[in-house]
Amino acid sequence: MCDNERDFARLLSYKPSNMEKPMYIKSLKLQNFRNYADESFAFDPAVNLICGENGQGKTNLLEAAAACSTMRLFRTAQKKEGLRFGENHAFIFADFLAQERDISLELRFSRTKAMEIYKNGVRQKRQSDAQGLLKTVLFCPEDLMLVRAGAAARRRFLDTALCQMRPNYARYLEEYNRLHEHKTRILRDSEEKPSLLSMWEDFSLRMAHIGAQIIRYRAYYCRKLLKAAAAVYADIAPHEVLSGVYKTVSSVTDPFADARTIEKQLIDHVFSHKTAEIAAKSCLSGPHKDDLELLLDGRSAASFGSQGQVRTCTLSLKLAERELFFDEDGEYPVLLLDDVLSELDRRRQDFVLNRISAGQVMIGKAACRRGFPYSKRRKIRRNTLKSHNFTNYCTAGTDTTSKFPAVPLFSFKKTEKYLFFLRFMVHN
Repeated sequence: MCDNERDFARLLSYKPSNMEKPMYIKSLKLQNFRNYADESFAFDPAVNLICGENGQGKTNLLEAAAACSTMRLFRTAQKKEGLRFGENHAFIFADFLAQERDISLELRFSRTKAMEIYKNGVRQKRQSDAQGLLKTVLFCPEDLMLVRAGAAARRRFLDTALCQMRPNYARYLEEYNRLHEHKTRILRDSEEKPSLLSMWEDFSLRMAHIGAQIIRYRAYYCRKLLKAAAAVYADIAPHEVLSGVYKTVSSVTDPFADARTIEKQLIDHVFSHKTAEIAAKSCLSGPHKDDLELLLDGRSAASFGSQGQVRTCTLSLKLAERELFFDEDGEYPVLLLDDVLSELDRRRQDFVLNRISAGQVMIGKAACRRGFPYSKRRKIRRNTLKSHNFTNYCTAGTDTTSKFPAVPLFSFKKTEKYLFFLRFMVHN
């Protein structure tokens, strides 16, 4: 077999284990979202392989799936950028199973209004009311440099998981971000309108109150995450030790203390920096400056870790995040792999595939018709992928049998490129 065939065989030989309470996306319907005009997808509870050349919509499909859990788009902070070019409205319709309940979710995007969310046909007042209904773990190539990225990327990583795991945290974070935005505007406009500074104290006190709760949530989550990540890392590199430090406001001596103690320390710190904040015209103190520093054998992984070590750290964090979701409610989250396996060496590919022994998985992989075995290539048509028995090709030394049902494909009328959407079930 050629390398392309082996890559597919490695992906498709995955055998899920049985779960008492599986969580999975049944279907997605996209209207005017990214490059999709009006397309529907039905997913298998186990493995879904999404193949296509660059620019065909693989990442867009995974982004839509992730948005149904996080209520945001992972490639942009502006939700209106998810709209198809020339359109004013976009829709994501999702049907999924979670906690043994069938749930429908609708996300409505607009160029002029905030995103609207409907759960089972009922509009939700806040984004936080829908976060965590569906849980996902997204792993994309950009995440491989999470360790060396800025503190904002690691905060976003923590917040994404915590918002799904703890609905109260999502509400706290939503309120804190709103207060932070308003206070920043006050500081920026205070030079022209000095009277605005009269509201500085009120906003600072409220941010300290909410910020204390955020710090406690992050501290407890980081402790669990680092413990789980260290165990995963030890399986890859047993001679190295992964650890980490949750870093928050310097005046907070113990992030595990009660909320009142942390709040008082935050208030003392922000009031001592009032003059500096007014001069800088920005909020200099609070959990919006937090960071998670990762260490290898006691040294900074960002500064001293090799490229392989940095990637292994990120792998460990993502897989640990997935395990924490399962420990929380007995369901594995939907795992979204956006062409990340192609960025890993064979050893790390094997490690990832061996760790995802349960739950729904969606794998985006760049490929065209040449990526399929030569003997099967002629059977692929523009609008239909007929049933094939890929037993010899897909098992790759395992005792499983993979069957591919007939799956409608969608075409792009103005191009000869294709996006292949494969659904398959692995049977004993």
